[in-house]
Amino acid sequence: MNAPSLQLAVLSPDSLAKIDKAVAKYPSEEKQSAVMAALTIAQDEKGWLSNETMDFVAQYLEMPPVAVYEVASFYTMYDLKPVGRHKLTICTNLPCALQGATHAADYIKKKLGIGFNETTPDGRFTLKEGECMGACGDAPVFIRNNKQMLCAMSNDKIDKLIEDLK
Repeated sequence: MNAPSLQLAVLSPDSLAKIDKAVAKYPSEEKQSAVMAALTIAQDEKGWLSNETMDFVAQYLEMPPVAVYEVASFYTMYDLKPVGRHKLTICTNLPCALQGATHAADYIKKKLGIGFNETTPDGRFTLKEGECMGACGDAPVFIRNNKQMLCAMSNDKIDKLIEDLK
């Protein structure tokens, strides 16, 4: 995009190229439609979305910063403060809860020594509570770092997951 009015780039050239690719999917007057993709790309690079990063995305997509903040604060996949290296989001909606998600959530909280929206002191794990992930039949379901779905999370699977991610 290389807009001359942009202040010093907050994101790498690689991330900007990915955002440009997402923007190209929309008519030029609708590039703001790529805001979710742009926020995901920015978060993948930075680990979370600071105000500076969101302001940059807003400027890059030529949209009001508040519109970017609204999107970022609405969706639980976006992190507005630093998170651990491994963010684990657990679906606790009723169908998953009926299949053991509440127990799995209690077990991993005890195992990690943290609650929802907390990060372990070593910065490795952040625990989040999520909404429906569309895999009720595979409950309890976790999502790792917004990218990997983990299904049928028994205590043994949770133990192995934590050990593998250490």
